[in-house]
Amino acid sequence: MSSVRHRTATVDGHEIFYREAGPADAPAIVLLHGFPTSSFMFRELIPLLADDYHVIAPDHLGFGHSAAPGADEFTYTFDTLAELTSGLLDQLGLDRYALYVQDYGAPIGWRLALEHPDRISAVVTQNGNGYEDGFVDAFWADVWAYAENPGPSTEPAVRAALSRDAIRWQYVHGVPDPSLISPDTWEHDFALVSREGNDEIQLALFRDYQNNRPLYPLLHEYLRTSEVPVLAVWGRNDEIFGPAGAQAFTRDAKDPEVHLIDGGHFLLESHLKLVAGYLHGFLSRVLP
Repeated sequence: MSSVRHRTATVDGHEIFYREAGPADAPAIVLLHGFPTSSFMFRELIPLLADDYHVIAPDHLGFGHSAAPGADEFTYTFDTLAELTSGLLDQLGLDRYALYVQDYGAPIGWRLALEHPDRISAVVTQNGNGYEDGFVDAFWADVWAYAENPGPSTEPAVRAALSRDAIRWQYVHGVPDPSLISPDTWEHDFALVSREGNDEIQLALFRDYQNNRPLYPLLHEYLRTSEVPVLAVWGRNDEIFGPAGAQAFTRDAKDPEVHLIDGGHFLLESHLKLVAGYLHGFLSRVLP
């Protein structure tokens, strides 16, 4: 089994942490994590891919082990996070790679694909939204309200998402057997988002999330014109991005492979081997 290496690179003056494994000359796959976690969410998937693929899993700025300059020092938007990710991949010499996106990783990945469509060999989305269909109203209403009118009347509802209980809920909701989910997951994430000043980073990204939605028509056009292979593997019980978000890819992608699994938002914690099996099957068919 290939070893996983833990590295840092300086991109535009910021230290970006990433996990790397697999042969450098193998087909590459870039794993982009969501909120409120980091490349830690891929810790068990990476070794399952590394014998056959060159795997890169960065921590976004402000997350995990990457630098976390204060929100008064850096403008945290999905545009700027995508620019840093693109800069990292340029440094690593990756000019062709598959994308695996989840949650926040999706809008970052969509920007990479729209900027350099020729670089993307395949797209895997695991509860990573690209359509209005996927938004579960009960979860997103508070986020849209805060983005529309940030202030004392709307902030408490979204700030609550940074609590230990809310982070735990992200991991265990929709999972038929919650005992499969290690408490290490939410405790790890809670500790990192609880660092001084990190709350303001997360609030800035909550405010910016609405700016991902205008990109969706561009993403759909890219899917139609590029005919990039797409795998959507989704926890069908996710109460953040519902299963309609997975099924929507059938409208624009060419013959996408869609699997709805009896799990929640962080599917790798409860169905790792099943997801890895679908992933290996898909990549072996679509990558040279």
